Amino acid sequence: MKRSIILIGVSAVLFSSCVTLGKYEALESKNAQLRRDYNTTQSELSDLRDENAQLQRQNQSLSTEITDLTDIRNRQNDSIKELKLQMVNMKMGFDTVVENYNQRITGQSQDLTRANNLLAARTKELAEKEAAFNAKEEAFKAKENELRVKQADLEKQEADARKALAAKEQELENLRSSLNNALVGFADKGLNVETRDGKVYVSMESKLLFPSASWTVSKEGVDALKTLAKVLEQNTDLNIMVEGHTDNAAYKGSTAVKDNWDLSVMRATAIVKLLLQYGPGIDPARIEACGHGEFAPKVANDTPANKALNRRTEIILTPKMSDILKMIKD
Repeated sequence: MKRSIILIGVSAVLFSSCVTLGKYEALESKNAQLRRDYNTTQSELSDLRDENAQLQRQNQSLSTEITDLTDIRNRQNDSIKELKLQMVNMKMGFDTVVENYNQRITGQSQDLTRANNLLAARTKELAEKEAAFNAKEEAFKAKENELRVKQADLEKQEADARKALAAKEQELENLRSSLNNALVGFADKGLNVETRDGKVYVSMESKLLFPSASWTVSKEGVDALKTLAKVLEQNTDLNIMVEGHTDNAAYKGSTAVKDNWDLSVMRATAIVKLLLQYGPGIDPARIEACGHGEFAPKVANDTPANKALNRRTEIILTPKMSDILKMIKD
């Protein structure tokens, strides 16, 4: 299952049976900040994926450059071999000239001089080309070593990042297993735990938590939240997002809460307060609440059964990714 990464903060919203306009506006303001924090976390996760893709592209580019340089060196080796063969042939020619000179000494001195000059020029040319080749070969070796070091560094960074991501994924799977074991008694009462998109989702249907049109948690819901709070208290390297959801039936309450959006927010903050109450070891800075009202349904609101599935609260647990981001930046 594809896993992704998200950073989440926290906000606790006070509520009562009669909510004033000032408190409601404060609630709206805090919810807006929570959404901005959520978008920031999504952006950081996207940056992580882009960084990982960039490392892979750099690694491929370095491998291609090493291959090209190796081809150049091979061609230069062929060139120097050809020059050396030319030198051998020229020497053979020189030897022939000398032999002819000995045989035909009279009148051949000029030919011998020209041959010597040609041989000297070719020898000098060959020496210069060989020196140039040696210099290029040394430069190539230095560049090759540099590229190999860079490639090794990139491969290590990529391996470390993959290892860290795998460790985070294993932590999530262990957390999901722990939650399943701890909450097994609520599995047939509308509670479900699953891993999705790199996060652990604890989804609780409203029938387990709230009476209709209410944000007061039922006794059975409190029992489930007590158990959940103890598990979250032991897993300190997690960000916690509590999301409230409703179906599309119009809210008919008589309080300051006016619609499903208000109701979903009040329910989410009620869950946050209970988690902090029964999990005093949970750092409030890593938990936040938000409400989606009817606007993020799991299924279409076209049957009573589907409406029941959409009336839910989701507690989304995400590992903190700051250590992996620091590893890539370093």
